[in-house]
Parts: sequence; structure tokens; C-alpha cells
Amino acid sequence: MRKQKSVAESFVIMTELVLPNDTNTLNNLMGGRMMHLMDIAAAISAQKHSNRIVVTASVDNVSFRDSIRLGNVVTLQAQVTRAFNSSMEVHIDVWAEDIPSGTKMKTNEAFFTFVAVDQAGRPIDVPEAVPETEEEIRLYEGALRRRQLRLVLAGRMKPTEAQELKAIFALE
Repeated sequence: MRKQKSVAESFVIMTELVLPNDTNTLNNLMGGRMMHLMDIAAAISAQKHSNRIVVTASVDNVSFRDSIRLGNVVTLQAQVTRAFNSSMEVHIDVWAEDIPSGTKMKTNEAFFTFVAVDQAGRPIDVPEAVPETEEEIRLYEGALRRRQLRLVLAGRMKPTEAQELKAIFALE
């Protein structure tokens, strides 16, 4: 039987201040810099869950809702949603806060997939992720569908084999 860990044990909060070197000519945080921050927060979450070295396997469903301005405080929250054999899906929420005005808004969200590896870089098994709250359960239940969609889009799974996706579209 696989070891189990609650998904709450993988929770990470990372905070950054948006400085001039992080922005584009409109004084907004550059998208590539945001992706960099998201990758770091998500990797730390996956490492906390697996207690292993992890590598980024995929990034999907990154949404950029609102601009993050120069001087904003950016808070990233990451947590493993589900673990498979050696891979883990991590959900990231990003918040921008303008401290002088007292405003805070959710600006970004994404799902990253990481693979735990041994010292030689070979995939290694990870603990099962156990959701406890309603939100954790909702994300956990959707993770298998998202995983199958990633695998189909990457050409690593045939659409006819994606049982969870078939169920969504009632395909026979």
C-alpha cells in the first residue's frame, strides 16, 4: 500500500514584490516572470508532498485575468491536488495586492504537473494525496480528467482510452 499524505501538507505560500526589473514597458509584471514564480511555488509544493527532487512535466490552463502592477505584492498559493505514480498535479492561485489602496484581487490560476525523480533522474513513486476539504475534494476529483486531457493532447494516450473524458461527453 502506498504511503498517504494530506494535500494540506503540500500547501505553499510565496510572496514577492513587483520591482521595475520585473515589468514590461507598461509597468505590468511580465508574463514570463509570473510563470517563473508559479513554477517555483508549484515545485516547492510538489517537493513537500513527495520529499523528492521534482521536475516540471507540464503546464496547462494558465489564465491571466488582470494585470499586476509595479509595486504590487504578489502572493502565490500552491497545493498538490492529486498524486499518481510518480507525477503530481499542483494547483496555483495568484493574488495581487496594492497595499496603499487596500485592494487585493486574484489575477492568475494554473495547473502544473511535476514528476518526482531519484538522484539519477529516474521517476520514483510518490505518496497518495488525500483531500480533506470540499475544495480539495473538488480539485482531486477533476485531476484525473485534466491528466487524461493532458496525455491525449501530448499524444501519449489515445482519445478512445480516456475513460474520464468519455464520461464528460457521454461518448460510447
